[in-house]
Amino acid sequence: MTAEPSDAWLRAYAARLSRGVRDGSPVRRVHTPSGALVVHVGDVVVKVHHLRTDAAALSRRLAASGQLAARGLVVPPLSSRPVTDPASGRLVTAWPRVDVLGPDDGDLPWAAAGELLARLHRTPVDAVTARLGAHGGGDRVDRALARVADLGIGDDVRHLLSTVGAPLAAQLAAQLVAQRRDGAQPGDSRRGSLVHGDWHLGQLAHDGDGWRLLDIDDVGLGDPAWDLGRPAGFWAAGLLDDEDWGTFIDAYRAAGGPGIPHDSDPWPRLDLPARCAVFVAAVRELAIQPASSEISASALLQACARM
Repeated sequence: MTAEPSDAWLRAYAARLSRGVRDGSPVRRVHTPSGALVVHVGDVVVKVHHLRTDAAALSRRLAASGQLAARGLVVPPLSSRPVTDPASGRLVTAWPRVDVLGPDDGDLPWAAAGELLARLHRTPVDAVTARLGAHGGGDRVDRALARVADLGIGDDVRHLLSTVGAPLAAQLAAQLVAQRRDGAQPGDSRRGSLVHGDWHLGQLAHDGDGWRLLDIDDVGLGDPAWDLGRPAGFWAAGLLDDEDWGTFIDAYRAAGGPGIPHDSDPWPRLDLPARCAVFVAAVRELAIQPASSEISASALLQACARM
């Protein structure tokens, strides 16, 4: 079992950043499928990052998130630098507690999400954000492929995972090689835009002034179509209805989002990000509940293969 910070250490850290934390403030831990730990301490949310997290990259993302928060795009961090938990050696960041979307929320903000992503993708790259490097979406595909061998699943599903996943990894690698060869520059709307890297509706929070993006762990530069991949893939797989998809993509276009053309078929731009998002979602579902999710994961993978 991976070591974790003690309650006392978490309270002390949160108390340094907020007057709303007391000695007796309850500590509530939430383990995420990615391996990170999210801890609620009073009015502070402490994130204990996965052991693989790179300190320099996380610091650059925190610096960028401060600027993006000033533009009303992301929830602002409570500290501009990560700290290291002495017990586990894991990097730790702190964030204000905000209202997030819940699984039972009925009126989902698809239009607001499309507009918010368009604003992120249109944000000029400056000296701070230019240091981010590539967004983390491609690494998520690589990690999903690596997890396949360890999944407790049947041979049919394992074969389907390999059949779908290997070509995706090859396409992503070829895309990255082409970008390096062609010398993509920050601000290139197809390759050098600011990208969230792991966007879905669960990455939205409301702070009283509007919707903001959560989770900066994968923020970086790249093709903005990547952030549209999950809703696109779920729509293609029949998991997102036409009305919600249309509302989302119309709002993105209306706000000047550069990830897709404004007056022609978006799918040539969305095809690879959509298939990658569906593949990662299927692997994640199998990793969490392998015994009960083979049928739904197989449906996702078959949809991915048809795209």
